[in-house]
Amino acid sequence: MTSDDDDYVYDEASGEWLSAADVAARDADASAGPEVRDAVGNRLADGDSVVLVKDLTVKGAGQTLKVGTVIKSIRLTGDAQEIDCRHEGIKGLVLRAEFVRKR
Repeated sequence: MTSDDDDYVYDEASGEWLSAADVAARDADASAGPEVRDAVGNRLADGDSVVLVKDLTVKGAGQTLKVGTVIKSIRLTGDAQEIDCRHEGIKGLVLRAEFVRKR
């Protein structure tokens, strides 16, 4: 038994009881990457859906993505201004965060 009287929190993701210190440390590690914000200032995270706020011509694909196009399940790249995503017929699409709004 530890001499500390730690508070324990139930972690729904793992299904385990974790000490509050462990949860705080894990949350600090998760937020250690760059903070990515969309065109209106909302914080983006992996798996979010976004909507385009501007028509974008995709180089090499011969396509234009129109305003209002929904992009599902984005991934953060580690760069505060870029997000990695997929759209029909376009693989390896990287968009600037300033051209999207969180849905």
